[in-house]
Amino acid sequence: MKSVFDSIMIGLTEAVEDAKSADKKLPRKIVTIVPVKQYTPEQVKNIRSKTRLSQKAFAGYLGVSPKTVEAWEAGTNHPSGAASRLLNMMEMDENLIYAFPFVSI
Repeated sequence: MKSVFDSIMIGLTEAVEDAKSADKKLPRKIVTIVPVKQYTPEQVKNIRSKTRLSQKAFAGYLGVSPKTVEAWEAGTNHPSGAASRLLNMMEMDENLIYAFPFVSI
């Protein structure tokens, strides 16, 4: 029986040989990451309104403080990183909060 180490080494050896070869045999995928969307205060308010959540519940769902959501909606700050990704997902599917209920409503 092969050890985990042996299995990893075999895979790495195959990958190195394939990378050096002119005739590529291992499957490859090109992955394109969509840039993080920038949200205006109005867009944040619209997304929150569609979810019918208070600022406090919306903040809880996104994993940020209520003051953060307040600042986003006032235009003092802007969502970024994971919060923007979640907002983008909520924008695409307003039922997301029911499919993934992190907050009891």
